[in-house]
Amino acid sequence: MTILNQPRRRGEFLRGDIDPISFDTGTLLSGQNLQAGTVLGQITNATAVAVAGTNTGNGVMGAVTVGPNAVPGVYTLRITAAAANAGAFTVTDPMGDIVGTGNVAQAHNNGSLSFTLADGATDFVVGDSFTITVTGSNQWRQLNLTATDGSQRAAAILYDNEDATGGARTVTLVTRHQELGLSDLIFPAGITTPQLTTALAQLTAQQLIARA
Repeated sequence: MTILNQPRRRGEFLRGDIDPISFDTGTLLSGQNLQAGTVLGQITNATAVAVAGTNTGNGVMGAVTVGPNAVPGVYTLRITAAAANAGAFTVTDPMGDIVGTGNVAQAHNNGSLSFTLADGATDFVVGDSFTITVTGSNQWRQLNLTATDGSQRAAAILYDNEDATGGARTVTLVTRHQELGLSDLIFPAGITTPQLTTALAQLTAQQLIARA
């Protein structure tokens, strides 16, 4: 008896209503042949730093490195304690949550961003602040848990079967406000239970809710 395997259908992993607000388009990077329901990561490796207001202190931010937990958007560093040739600060993410605390003139790494805020000739005062913008490139690849370019964070679901082995192509992505069938999602081979829990939490933060 011949066994026929039906290919995946576009959007078959969706449990909720088809809502245009849930969809975006992006560039699937070359060399990938992926099925509908594949969990994707976004390349997020560009940053820009600016003074958020009119600072009293004239210290400057060193080079910023994007970490594995970074999300696109504007982070804010705010001085919370002043001291001669020193000071303390907090870092909030684009959702307004504090993701780290640190000290002026000391290396800082909160998992999302790493940098050193240098002390200047004029000390910082409480309320001085900087913004750090993490820019998503709108380039996507299958979730890669060992990457450091942003694609190690679950950020979208591929809507249809897409073959980009011959070159990058524009594809439809499910990025927000959807209920998903957990068993229909495709995660990287060998993903561990803690890694799966983290990936699902990252999707939930975008209101992509996976249910068994």
